[in-house]
Amino acid sequence: MKRQRPGTLSMHAGVADRDGLLGALMLAPAVIYIFILVAVPFFLAIALSVSDATVGDPRIHHFVGMRNFIRIIHESAFLVGLRNSIIITLVTLLLILVLATAESELLARDFRGKRLVQMFLILPWAMPVSLAAIDWLWFLDSEFSPVDWLLRTAHLLGPGTLLGPANHLYYFGREWLGIGSIITMNVWRLLPFATIIVLAGRTSIPRDIFEQAEIDGAGFFRTLFRITLPALLPILVVASMFTALLVFGDMTVVALSTRGGPGYTTQVLPYWAYLKGIEGGALSEGAAIALFLFPVLLAGAILALRFAYRADSR
Repeated sequence: MKRQRPGTLSMHAGVADRDGLLGALMLAPAVIYIFILVAVPFFLAIALSVSDATVGDPRIHHFVGMRNFIRIIHESAFLVGLRNSIIITLVTLLLILVLATAESELLARDFRGKRLVQMFLILPWAMPVSLAAIDWLWFLDSEFSPVDWLLRTAHLLGPGTLLGPANHLYYFGREWLGIGSIITMNVWRLLPFATIIVLAGRTSIPRDIFEQAEIDGAGFFRTLFRITLPALLPILVVASMFTALLVFGDMTVVALSTRGGPGYTTQVLPYWAYLKGIEGGALSEGAAIALFLFPVLLAGAILALRFAYRADSR
């Protein structure tokens, strides 16, 4: 058996005993990964946004300052995309917080078939976005939608009904129905992620507190608003931040469903940045659109984390 040299052993032991050096070595792969895939593209986008680079000539050699930002602000599609991005994010966030809290309350209890319910609840998060979008394209089809069939069967859609004389609602062909469809798909896709976060916080609340509340005669809603929600506040803030960032920065759902139409009435900023920068060839303007709300999102994330930290330290 080959003996290990004492010098090698002492060197390894010395690295293991130095907490600062060992921590730096363990973090180095993650730092390098973040730098290559996040920091480099981010600073490249800043450089592109203040230049006149195009797909045909992507070189950054002419500095134009804030001209690209001023130009996109004066386009009508920008205000529509900004409005839609804010509405979709806020409504999606509100619905997800309410539904995630309700699902966490359900999953925190023991009942028959709980494993099966958990599997069905997590399925939308495990499904690829493209496959989910195809399912929703069929589900909300302009002619073969089962939703329209159910509405017609219930006499809510068709001549002389509440929703109008048409036999179809054309979800992706009308402005607000298209926005509602995008919100529905986002809620369906991201709800499992938020539920897992909220459920982790819900199960960390000691059972003794709920047992004491039950002994004191507190009902479900009183326990929910006096005990559960205050204890979950830091977790809800973190879940809100991640959900808002995922929704606001996503273009996949719009690209695979409404494609920003009809016209640009369901356009969102990330997809418009793609259309401008890649398909339209104006790399500089696409980068400017993508970076436009970065300071606002960064400030919102910092405030949310500080609020969660203060609420958790009380």
